[in-house]
This record gives sequence, C-alpha cells and structure tokens, in this order.
Amino acid sequence: MKPSTNRMLTRIKAIYLYIKENGTVTTSELAEEFGSTPRTIQRDLNVLEYNDLISSPHRGKWTTTKKKVKITS
Repeated sequence: MKPSTNRMLTRIKAIYLYIKENGTVTTSELAEEFGSTPRTIQRDLNVLEYNDLISSPHRGKWTTTKKKVKITS
C-alpha cells in the first residue's frame, strides 16, 4: 500500500472515531482538529458516508450511524 493511501486511511479512521466520541461535528471543526483543508476533510467524509458510517442530519454537520463497526489497530 502506498504511504499516501495509508495516511488517508489512518486519517479517515481518526475522523470516524472523533465524530463517534464527540457526537455531531462540523466540517470546519474537523479541518481545524486534523490540520487539513476543508476539501480534504470533505473527501474523507464522503468515503465514510458512502460506506454508511456517518450521515449529515443538517448541512455541514456530521454524526455516526448505527452501523456496527469493528475497530482494529
């Protein structure tokens, strides 16, 4: 696996865990927390949303779904 792909997957996992821990968060809050651009965060959120792990109840806000997830390190 490419190092850039590994970094992306690590970041996506961290974003998911952050949302799960903090409830509903905004895209800009995530960008600030992870030191990434809002566009990069949006791409990561799209991956999570595509896999039905998060949803957006209100524009720009994100929360986890009830889908069961097994977290491995």
